[in-house]
Amino acid sequence: MTVPPTGPLLSVEDLVVEHRTPGRPVVRAVAGASLRVAAGEVVGLVGESGCGKSTLARAVCGLHGAASGRILVGGHPVRPLGLRRRDPALTGVQMVFQDPYSSLNPRRRVGAQIADGLRTAGDTTTDPADLLERVGLPRAFASRHPHEFSGGQRQRIAVARALAARPSLLIGDEPISALDASAQAQVARLMRDLAVESGAGLLFISHDLSVVRLIADRIAVMYLGKIVETGPTAEVWADPRHPYTRGLLAAIPSPDGAGVLPAELPGDVPDPADPPAGCRFHPRCPLVMDACREREPDFGPVACWLHEVEPSPSS
Repeated sequence: MTVPPTGPLLSVEDLVVEHRTPGRPVVRAVAGASLRVAAGEVVGLVGESGCGKSTLARAVCGLHGAASGRILVGGHPVRPLGLRRRDPALTGVQMVFQDPYSSLNPRRRVGAQIADGLRTAGDTTTDPADLLERVGLPRAFASRHPHEFSGGQRQRIAVARALAARPSLLIGDEPISALDASAQAQVARLMRDLAVESGAGLLFISHDLSVVRLIADRIAVMYLGKIVETGPTAEVWADPRHPYTRGLLAAIPSPDGAGVLPAELPGDVPDPADPPAGCRFHPRCPLVMDACREREPDFGPVACWLHEVEPSPSS
């Protein structure tokens, strides 16, 4: 039995990740984000496309280096791949990517690809077909190639391959966005159930808040490289405090037959190479104040000057 770490399983502290292209301004895709995931916990990271969610996930996996800040997995600092051959932090992290077809080798049978994960974990006895059964697929599928499956089946295979390595932290980087509606909730629930069953933490990244609501214990809302609100899923859903979170929830379609169209967030996401001064959301915020234009809020679970001026009743 694995002994869980004494602190959070994943701790992201003031992380800054930059993209540098010759002749172009530096883009801070992640601009001082902090995030925690406990063992056995499911955290949903949500926000519009381009807000930095995937870049943060790739930094946790060592695929992007950090300009500053710190990432700890199980108490070990994460270093970019290539700096160390066997990083004790990265050996416990597995990612399920957005496109289930491109993340699998089309020339190899899926059973052989799952066996790679088992060998990484030092497991020479488990049959790859056992893991296919765990994700709801027939054992016979182990002898087939990725092109023989539907998108939802391929994503289940990707989940099985990730679980084969016995990760302490599983990351889903938009793992359902390429799937049809019928498969999205199934794959999301599968990832939650398997992570909780194994005691692993799950960081589930998505722009689909309705699915995140079904599976996440906590939600972290990201905007233009910053985490602007965090909290238990039920609380954030019932009482969103940041104006951006309210806008995201209002934009969710509600299939209740009433014919009410979802609200649209005003404006567009600013250029991350030239973010606004002060609060990054203030050009789109309906509740903007002078302080929002002058200083960037950076306090508590809600990064908004409204909650500095008018604390919530529970504070």
